[in-house]
Parts: sequence; C-alpha cells; structure tokens
Amino acid sequence: MRILFTAWSFPGHINPTVALARGLAERGHEIAFSTGERAKAVMERQGFAHFPFQYLDEEKVYATVFSPKSRAMLSRAAVLRDWLLTTLPDQVKDQQCVLANWKPDIIVSDITMWGAPLVLYEVTGIPCAICSYAPGCMIPSPNLPPWGVGLPSPHNWWTRLLCRTANLITEKSVGSFRRLGNEMRAKFGLAPLEIPIHEYLGTMPLYLVPSVPELDYNRSDLPPSVHYIGPLIWNETKRAAPPEWMTTLSRERPWVHVSEGTMHVYKPFLLQAAASGLANLPMEVIMTAGGSRDPAELPLGELAPNVRVEYWIPHTELFQRTDVVITTGGAGTILTALEAGIPLVIVPTEWDKPDNAQRVVEAGAAIRISPRSCSPQRLRAAVEQILSDPKYRDNAKRLGQILKRVNGPRRGAELIEEKFSHPQ
Repeated sequence: MRILFTAWSFPGHINPTVALARGLAERGHEIAFSTGERAKAVMERQGFAHFPFQYLDEEKVYATVFSPKSRAMLSRAAVLRDWLLTTLPDQVKDQQCVLANWKPDIIVSDITMWGAPLVLYEVTGIPCAICSYAPGCMIPSPNLPPWGVGLPSPHNWWTRLLCRTANLITEKSVGSFRRLGNEMRAKFGLAPLEIPIHEYLGTMPLYLVPSVPELDYNRSDLPPSVHYIGPLIWNETKRAAPPEWMTTLSRERPWVHVSEGTMHVYKPFLLQAAASGLANLPMEVIMTAGGSRDPAELPLGELAPNVRVEYWIPHTELFQRTDVVITTGGAGTILTALEAGIPLVIVPTEWDKPDNAQRVVEAGAAIRISPRSCSPQRLRAAVEQILSDPKYRDNAKRLGQILKRVNGPRRGAELIEEKFSHPQ
C-alpha cells in the first residue's frame, strides 16, 4: 500500500508517526509525509518521500503553538482556533497537491491535523486513519473531565462535581469551535457536523492511541474504531555507546534525570529548581537542555559536583540506569520512562501535559507538581518521596511490564493492514 502521513513537524508529533511509518515500511509499504520543512532531514534519513508545506506557514504555526498564550487556559481556545481551524484551508491545499502527485491508498492523520479527516475523507473518498501521540484518548466522555484541563477522574462527590462543571463550561467553547469548523467545511461544500470535532474523529475507520487502557482510566465508552496499540517511541540517535562521562558516575547512588523536553521555549524553571534543590545530595543528577539550547548559556548558576547538564542523551542509554525521571510531561518522555519501569515527578506545562501527568499519578507511578509550586524544596521532597516509598517504583514496573508486552509500531501496522488492505 501507499500510505501518506500528514503531521505537524513538532518533534512530539513527528516522532510517534515516524515510529508507526517505520513499522509499516518494514512490512513493505511505501511511505510519504506531508509535513513541514523542519522535518526534512528526518524524512531523508528514513528514506520517506517528503512533501513539504507549500501553503501552510510552518513558522507562523510554531510561533502560535509555542507562544506564552499556550500556557494560559483563558487564551488557549484562541490559540487552538488559530492553529487547528484557521489553517484548515491551507492544510487541504497542501494535501491535495500530494494526492495529485503521489496518489496514496490511505491517509494516516496526526490527531491535530484535520485537513484529511474533516475535509478530504469526504471529498476524495480516500480512507483516513487517526494517529494520536498522547497516552489518553481525546474522544470526549461525560464520565471524564474534558481533555486539556488535567483534572482528576471522578471518583468522589467533589471530583464528580469538578467533572460536570468542567464539561458544562467546555460545551460552550466547543460549540463555537465546531461552528468555525463547519464554516471551513462549508467552503468545500460539506454538511455541518452535529457532534464535537474530537468525537467526529472517532468515526474514522481507524483511531490509534499509542498507549494502554491502564493509562487511560480503563475506558469502556469508546467507539470500535479506537485501538490502544502501545507506545510509538522513536528517538533518532547516531551514538552506538553511552558517552564516556556516563561511565564515571557512581552506580551506588540513585540517578535522577531532568528534562524539559525538546521544545521548551520558556525559562528553564525546572532545570533551575533541580540544580538548586538536588545539589550536593547523595544522587547523580543528569539534566538535558533539549538539543536546541546551549547548556553553557542556561542561567543555572554554578552546578554542584553531583549535577551535570548536557545537550541531549539517548533515553535508550540513560534509562537503563535511571531511578527517577523529572519532566514537564511530554508523552514521549513519560511513555519511555514507564516502559523502562521508572517512576516520575511531573511538572506539567501546556497542552496535553496536565492530562498525561494526571493519568500517571492515578496509576500510582508519579508525583505531580504545579509549575507555580515547583520550588527547589518541593522538587527535592518529591524526589526523596519517590526514592523512599517503593510503591512508586512497583507501580512503574507494573506498567512497564504491560507496555513491554505490546509493540506500538507493529500493532499499528497490523491494524492498518487488517482495515485497509484489499486482495488484489
């Protein structure tokens, strides 16, 4: 089959789709990507056909998604509108160019790139599958809080009240959001949707969630198109062996890894809190700048002897020895850590991260700290609590065993073949 992936070029979106694409390519399928110029080098190294955006303004999208407004709940609806819906006509134009030149059999769409599922699926008749990047399914449910808020699941009168209130508030904003989506659909002669857009995505023939039910409250209210396939983890690395400095660290002391992710564009508040709060403690603290920031230019002050900061370290090497991961809550970091059986301290910032954090907390494998409360003292107390209380490690290992039993790229490829392959 010829399979076209449509995805934003953000690392947190590209990496899972590349993992799935590699799984399909290994089974003999032909792969192409419609994505931004920023992903060009990755596409070339993987040998995938790359159709860069011609109409979409990739840099404008980056500026929108990673603006300070994305961290503020009151302005997030406007950011989502500008990102997901205002760009829809240009998404469609770019993807129509690819369809005319490459002619795929199916389209696998990033869950936040709506040109294919909202328009082209009906206009062209080309089958569409949804590929998410988050540990939880984004299809709304009256039994759970709305996505993006990070509220606890309803298990007592207070959390049930929170859930109902949040859903009522969200219904109003979703209604205006759907109206704009319908205006965009009308430009292509399509009928209006009568249900929320994320619910509509569940009507696609296939909807892949790169996780397991145990990390999504064991939901039983999802349509048959939804499948939990296990993590889609891919991190490109050229390093064949661990860096030399890693061999000099003490194996007798716990290792703590601190990461703000690949696309952290705010001040390094988490690295600062860790550098101060974990200084001179009987542990090895390995921090990463994220690859796009120079560690020497980060305002971290003089580092204690047990603390070091690097550009980036392959998780495949580091997580074999790590005891605690401190993160802002990116899905890739969380799933990779859990697969390795490592408990976490999560300080979630924007977008899906509060929801990711809450799921791991309720699974008993993490402590969550609000960014506003992330002082050096609070972070140190959380790390010490995880290291001293075996339940966190036990729960992380339990989840790790579940995650290791599934293979996201292979299972996703199998489901795509089962759903869309036709005998010749």
